[in-house]
Amino acid sequence: MATVDVTDENFETKVIRAEKPVLVDFWAEWCGPCKMVGPLLEEISDEMSDQITIAKHNIDNEPNTPTKFGVRGIPTMLLFKDGELKATKVGATTKSNIVSWLKENI
Repeated sequence: MATVDVTDENFETKVIRAEKPVLVDFWAEWCGPCKMVGPLLEEISDEMSDQITIAKHNIDNEPNTPTKFGVRGIPTMLLFKDGELKATKVGATTKSNIVSWLKENI
């Protein structure tokens, strides 16, 4: 399963009301580190699709949600579980780092 695009409009439905935990990657086209994290999240999405949904939120197109959750720099990954923000990871990192962070928090 590939990543899901979320917008300000569908955030509530796709993230807050989701049955599985959701990692939301806040990113932008112009962000170099975001482009490094993107393919890693695609791989994690494939490998952990039974445990988690990976969502991508473009901060340029959809600025309200990042503001609401205090996203100041990108890439920022927010992990939501049962409708609540469980964990935050800021900055580009390795796939193994992201996976272990997820496993600690889901």
